[in-house]
Amino acid sequence: MIVGIGVDVVDIERFRKQLERTPALLERLFVPSERLLNTRSLAARFAAKEAIAKAIGAPVGMNWQHCTIDVDAAGAPSVVVDGTVADAARARGVETWHLSISHDGGLATAMVVAEGHTPPGTR
Repeated sequence: MIVGIGVDVVDIERFRKQLERTPALLERLFVPSERLLNTRSLAARFAAKEAIAKAIGAPVGMNWQHCTIDVDAAGAPSVVVDGTVADAARARGVETWHLSISHDGGLATAMVVAEGHTPPGTR
């Protein structure tokens, strides 16, 4: 059962400029392994994290570093959550994440489907 969906689009150039203006964002938004990536990949991961937040109801107090976007050997993205994001996902009944990321024309786009069950008393 789908318990949440989220989508986000990031203008890569605008994101690059924001990172230049506010260097602390890099550490606030990304785990150390993600910080080594190029701006295009960072923008895509930020779009994915935003889509994940939307899929679980944009919980107050969400720590962006409790959500990591990983890729397998074939380049397929996956969602890894812990801490505040895992707690919010668990409260919504999320058991499985489905993530698609795309880049084109200066934009990075991410779509997330959170699958699981609706916990009793949350309808």
